[in-house]
Amino acid sequence: MSFEGYEQLIFERREHGVLLITINRPDKYNAADEGLHGELARVWRDVNDDEQTRVAVITGAGKAFSAGGDLAMVERMAGNYDGVQHMLREMSDLVYNIIDCDKPIVSAINGVAVGAGVVVALLADVAIAAEDAKLGDGHVKLGVAAGDHAAIIWPLLAGMAKARYYLLTGEMVTGAEAERLGMVAKALPRDEVLDEALRVADTLGTGSQQAIRLTKRSLNNWLRSAGPTFDQSAAYEMLTFLGPDVVEGYTALREKRAPRFPSAAD
Repeated sequence: MSFEGYEQLIFERREHGVLLITINRPDKYNAADEGLHGELARVWRDVNDDEQTRVAVITGAGKAFSAGGDLAMVERMAGNYDGVQHMLREMSDLVYNIIDCDKPIVSAINGVAVGAGVVVALLADVAIAAEDAKLGDGHVKLGVAAGDHAAIIWPLLAGMAKARYYLLTGEMVTGAEAERLGMVAKALPRDEVLDEALRVADTLGTGSQQAIRLTKRSLNNWLRSAGPTFDQSAAYEMLTFLGPDVVEGYTALREKRAPRFPSAAD
């Protein structure tokens, strides 16, 4: 299979069936616009169907893994029913395509991971983060509900108490703290992250493929069982994109000030 149709993902085939995928928008810290979001959603079907690939590793070009949604995309979505409807389908594809991909996925979280970036980072089967990387779901700070992956994976990885804390406050967590909480498998110095991810991928690529894939399938039934919770959270996120708080949220970000959400007005 050819991956030539992708514009913002770079593919490198390595030994033992390892496919290295690099999110390549470094001038924007790999933030996801509509094009990149769509590529991140569909690439896992192609990985699944690619006979040469046994394991995929995904990382970011430059200093970031992926710094969330492009603010211009957020502005275009706010109040746009057709855009919101499309994004609801696509965010569901992103989550379920990762879960349903037979091939193991390793994330090499080399820097900040927010929005679609943290979806891929944390839903990967093995997540390896830089100790100083920042991971987070800041939807509430934008004025929308946390929906694009958080409800399906954060409580399972970090426990409900920590999931509630980080998702309700929108605070970030470092790679080192994410390892302590059990959200990532390993936290390492930044310059060791990709090498370790590739080492793990080599182990997976030279192991029993049927055994590894069926083990992944069984483990991901924990996530499939939380599917209705995710579906509800995704719908709630899109609902809040049609309200006034998100407009204030992105305006405050543009103006580099604290938001004054209409729903919190005295």
